[in-house]
Amino acid sequence: MNLKCSLFFLLLAGSLALQAQITTQPYKPPGKGLKQHPFLYAGEWDTRHPEAQSMFLVRGGKVVWKYSIPMKLANGNIQEFDDVTMLSNGNIVFACMSGAGIISPDKNLIWEFHCPEGTETHSCQPIGKDSVLMALNGTPGKVLIYNTATNKLLNEIIIPTSTANRHGQFRHVRITPQHTIMVPQMPEGKVVEYTMEGKEIWSVEAKSAWSAIRLHNGNTLISGDGKSYTREVNTKGETVWEFTQADAPFKLYNNQTANRLANGNTVICNWCAGNKNTEEWKTTVQVFEVTPAKKIVWALSSWDYPDLGPSTYIQLLDEEGNPDNGELQR
Repeated sequence: MNLKCSLFFLLLAGSLALQAQITTQPYKPPGKGLKQHPFLYAGEWDTRHPEAQSMFLVRGGKVVWKYSIPMKLANGNIQEFDDVTMLSNGNIVFACMSGAGIISPDKNLIWEFHCPEGTETHSCQPIGKDSVLMALNGTPGKVLIYNTATNKLLNEIIIPTSTANRHGQFRHVRITPQHTIMVPQMPEGKVVEYTMEGKEIWSVEAKSAWSAIRLHNGNTLISGDGKSYTREVNTKGETVWEFTQADAPFKLYNNQTANRLANGNTVICNWCAGNKNTEEWKTTVQVFEVTPAKKIVWALSSWDYPDLGPSTYIQLLDEEGNPDNGELQR
């Protein structure tokens, strides 16, 4: 065996050993666990609990409120919490694949949208207290804006997509401060910005893009789902910051959503439910907060007492800004 081959196998063995260490050794999360922040939390496709998919409100380190729905409706359609936002009045806007809604603190469903047959939604973002933006996966794919007080459709925007597989089309679609729309287009491997009239005005290559938000600095923060990255790109599409498995001391599964905090840190949801071996879920963390220098200052691993399940989206409730108007997209 020549020197080059020997070096290759040594590097390969080292890489495999590091990966095994990340996967199997217990990780001690930094920070104060459930007490670090008050938050609203939801995760999709918790197959351990087919009878109930839940969202949780945590304050003072304890679950103080919980709302659940069955995983399947009577017609067989699947439900899972993909998107949740608590408004300033305490109501919660959510998307659950088979539809969307607004639930009050006393669990009164005050607005509800049922997806037409052959469609599904994974996005429901508030626009003020009385309107929402939704992405409707289907043929064709659409972005809808509804007035929830009158249940009137205000705008319908066709989003071109290269696949008829509705489930794989779009995930977290978001309106920007400039009133354009950021659409992660998973089959196309890119994020596209559209006007309210459906005109494409910007795009960037981003494989497996699950969510994309326009930051206050004009850059775009992208979560790469199955590619396990969170990336900030500038207006030229250049990567100016990125967090990947090489930066994490624990297993990254699917980076589904990320948000930038006022202090410059980034909070990332690490969804692991794609792994059918549910016993391995406890070896990673559900959510973590990382500095611009990639130091992890908080990580949440709450699989027992309480078991919060897989993580898709988290809203930190100690961040300043009005969630009704997208002010938490920093």
